[in-house]
Amino acid sequence: MRKLWIAALAGLAFAAHAETPADYPTRPIRFVLISAAGSGGDALGRLLADKMAPLIKGVFVMDNKPGASGAIATDFVARAPADGYTIGIGGATTHVLLPASNPKLSYDSVKDFAPIGQVGTASILLIATNDFPANNAKELIALAKKSPGSVQYASWGIASTGHFCGELFNLRTQAQMSHIPYKSVVQIQTDMLGGHVKLAYVDMASGSPMVKSGKVKAITACTSRSPSLPDVSSYDDEGIDFAGKRMGALRWALYAPAGTPKPIVGKLSAALKQVLEMPDVKTRLLDLGITAAFVGGDELRTMTAADIEGWKQIAKAANISNE
Repeated sequence: MRKLWIAALAGLAFAAHAETPADYPTRPIRFVLISAAGSGGDALGRLLADKMAPLIKGVFVMDNKPGASGAIATDFVARAPADGYTIGIGGATTHVLLPASNPKLSYDSVKDFAPIGQVGTASILLIATNDFPANNAKELIALAKKSPGSVQYASWGIASTGHFCGELFNLRTQAQMSHIPYKSVVQIQTDMLGGHVKLAYVDMASGSPMVKSGKVKAITACTSRSPSLPDVSSYDDEGIDFAGKRMGALRWALYAPAGTPKPIVGKLSAALKQVLEMPDVKTRLLDLGITAAFVGGDELRTMTAADIEGWKQIAKAANISNE
């Protein structure tokens, strides 16, 4: 009886000192990135972590899990404890295009996550080595039609936004380029600088600095012209209809596992919104080819569900499957 009484008192003492949402965070938060270290997506995640940490009085530990077009990292976040100590970055590829092209995906991008908020939007960039024979979209179309199947383009994985951009380019122009899937944008960058791949779709955050430094040249932006590279024409400029404008840009967003306490999600969301209003952050994001555009969690969830349904039709037409 005495042991039971002691155990009960210990339980009450633990409950009295147990963490509440108001205390959060009391230990480091794992921030899972879909991109490899050194990529534009990695730079974005670290920027947000550095700026959000003092606002929530916490510490973020970065965890890069590239591969499978971001599905590895996203599935990890979905399965993590819903306690606010694991969050992830994702967006168009991980939460819209992968679900639209794979009904057997290991996670449900609507049901398995508590959206923290949208970070911003960015176009996708088609880059080429400086010795590539085409310099713009029109020349690329002519080159690809001259020898169907001979022109190859890389993206950071099957059903990635880059893959969708390439296959929609084929659909709209009959270019018949062939796809080379990579594990990450960093691998594409390495192989492109080494001359092993000549043409690739990359996120604007990774591609824009390469173009500005003269290491590669930009062919076109998918979908709309980017403020980061205002002189580079876009699909819109070239009259290439991008999925009926179903999706105008690549979306970056932060997510927590479904069931994460609302006060914790709210605290993270408020910090993210505050960070995106900082002038220096807006400037840095533009350097990465990203336009800051906060959208709250509830609205983001609704947008995601609607986009998936629309993109299922595009995946079918372009014969894109990630099963």
